[in-house]
Amino acid sequence: MRPISGREMCRLLSEAGWTLRRIRGSHHIFGKPGERKIITVPVHGNKDLKPGLAAAIARDANLTW
Repeated sequence: MRPISGREMCRLLSEAGWTLRRIRGSHHIFGKPGERKIITVPVHGNKDLKPGLAAAIARDANLTW
């Protein structure tokens, strides 16, 4: 998996149908109609997410790239 920033992860989630519900500090919280889970993405400038966190977010959102 290639490195991905929080901003880029937010863009991928939006393209996959997830909507930004709210922002609390630097954490963007996404939800999707019909899904009970929420996804939180830390956006710290343009820093990359750690590989394990990026993989967990992608797995929870059913993303593939």
